[in-house]
Amino acid sequence: MSYLDSLFSMKDKVAVVTGAARGNGKSISIALARAGASVILIDVLQKELKSTTEEVNSFGCNAVFYICDLSDDKQIKHTLESIAENYDRVDVLVNNAGVTYGHHAIDYPEEFWNKTYQVNLRAPYILSIGISKLMKKFGGSIINITSLGAELSFPDNIAYVAFKGGLKQFTKALAHDLSEFNIRANNVGPGYIKTNMTEGSWNDPELNQSRKDRTLLGRWGMSSDLEGVIIFLASNASSYITAQDIYVDGGWTAKGL
Repeated sequence: MSYLDSLFSMKDKVAVVTGAARGNGKSISIALARAGASVILIDVLQKELKSTTEEVNSFGCNAVFYICDLSDDKQIKHTLESIAENYDRVDVLVNNAGVTYGHHAIDYPEEFWNKTYQVNLRAPYILSIGISKLMKKFGGSIINITSLGAELSFPDNIAYVAFKGGLKQFTKALAHDLSEFNIRANNVGPGYIKTNMTEGSWNDPELNQSRKDRTLLGRWGMSSDLEGVIIFLASNASSYITAQDIYVDGGWTAKGL
């Protein structure tokens, strides 16, 4: 194994990825598997999750999946109990799952607010605390997927912006408390990535172009654009990096005129 291969290797590591059935979570799961990790995939989409797990296993890793609705505390805790029964260690947790419900603030439905809170902030909290107990012996890396919305405001989506912002700060507090166990916690904030969540903007020619124009690189992101930063933060290559925000946004957050 070359120096670079060993630096970024995930061999003998166990990684948990939420929202793993498709889009960014699928790409992240495949990347971790290709780097040598055994991957535990979590999602509510049973058919897609089974298919993705089979694809992940095609890279020679030991992948398993759990069907779990992250808006349900009981299901999350049951999943954590099952992982603890079957694994004596977890090295990486990627809290990727998220939901978004667009609506104007003046009459934003309370059910949208509650569901976004549960999936985008409470579930990462429960999972991070639960999985960290399996990381304490060997250390580990928690990677929370935030958003441009954790840094910038967007119209008609107060819940998404609020809880991605909350997740950003949760990660920093988590990094502080877990540092004594050599557990690192960092945020990755995607820009506009082509996924099911963004298909409305992608399919609208005017919105599609406006998203491109907001970036320095002049293009949308693809799920594969997240793979490198995830492997970096999950591996020993980032062993002295914690409580940081890395935006994979094509330069959106930096662009002025």
